[in-house]
Amino acid sequence: MKTRLWLIAGLILLTINLRAAITGTTPLIGNVQEALTLSDTQVSVLATLPVLCLGVFAWLAPRLARRFGTHAAVGAAVGVLALGAAVRALPWPTALFAGTVLSGAGIAVGNVLMPAVIKDHFARRIGLFTGLAMTLMAVSGALAAAVAVPLCTAAGWQPALAVWALPAVPAAAVWWLLAAPGARGRHRGSQPPPAPRTQGGSGGSLLRCALAWWVSAFLGLVSLMFYVLVAWLPQIMHASGYTRGQAGLMMSVMLAIGVPLGFVVPVAAARMRGQRPLVVAVIVAKLISLAGLLLAPALGWVWVCLLGAATGGAFPLAITLLGLRTDGPRAAADLSGMAQTIGYLLAGLGPLAMGVLHTATGGWRVPLAALIALVVPEAVAGLLAARPGHIRPGGREDNPPKHTASRADGQLVRL
Repeated sequence: MKTRLWLIAGLILLTINLRAAITGTTPLIGNVQEALTLSDTQVSVLATLPVLCLGVFAWLAPRLARRFGTHAAVGAAVGVLALGAAVRALPWPTALFAGTVLSGAGIAVGNVLMPAVIKDHFARRIGLFTGLAMTLMAVSGALAAAVAVPLCTAAGWQPALAVWALPAVPAAAVWWLLAAPGARGRHRGSQPPPAPRTQGGSGGSLLRCALAWWVSAFLGLVSLMFYVLVAWLPQIMHASGYTRGQAGLMMSVMLAIGVPLGFVVPVAAARMRGQRPLVVAVIVAKLISLAGLLLAPALGWVWVCLLGAATGGAFPLAITLLGLRTDGPRAAADLSGMAQTIGYLLAGLGPLAMGVLHTATGGWRVPLAALIALVVPEAVAGLLAARPGHIRPGGREDNPPKHTASRADGQLVRL
């Protein structure tokens, strides 16, 4: 019982660190650019770098978990995140970019292993604990965005960046305690998983699975949209006539609206045999809100709120599918690694492409039109990823019998 409580505490501490270091930075890009005299190209790279790191380092997570154990890998990841958050606050451009890479690497590994932890330790409550994790990520992300400008005004941009190392320290401590030799005998998840067999659900075999590709594409396109908005929404709204403070608050509101949806969507998804109705709802909300930002920016608050509902539902749904489409913790870790590597590498192109389009066209109309166009492939990938089925060992996809339903824990039962 004590170990389970520590696991819940560890999951809580992990998830509150998986967004704040990113969302707490973007409202300060203008301040950092001015303080360090960064060029527009360097600013575009800085906006893109965290998401690229999520893809570049995601593939390491399943390998680290198999080599050292999931708990130790998570502890190391959060420790690296804390180090990166502190380093990037040093007053040199090199430190800013190096610290961003370190914090991005830590978040990448934590992102990948979080669904595996839930699948391993809370398999009968996938919807509940995924919802809890998504809610805490949304809360911490919205809070970080909301306090970034006030912190910068009160203490300067360096403390405003470094502060996100503080919550990572207790998170690393809890996971290192769970990884300690004395804890290994009390819970199976604390030991390294067995070495993968050739017929197991390894990343290589998943590359032959269509469902794994659709889940990866959906997560990638959802993440692309989310991180583009996190990186550039304050600048878009500022260009539409809102003050910098109002624009930063808009991003915070967008993230805050996702808080209840971060809990409701995973729970609802786990109760459904297929999740296509949720995909349709997300797509419709995105189309309306993005079109509104393009055609009627004076109603910016309306579109930002609707966009918050769309993005707040899409990302938790994509993460929940990592657990619902696999049959065990190792398969979940492998699919999570594949999906987040491919997905975040794809998503990493988004902020940079938006910055390039903005520079080339001198405004935000063309970038917003491009985002609207990207909703179409997101809809296709989401509808195919949300169909019933499981990824089995060897990358084989099993479709459940037609007469089945899902329990609240996400497990399929025959009717």
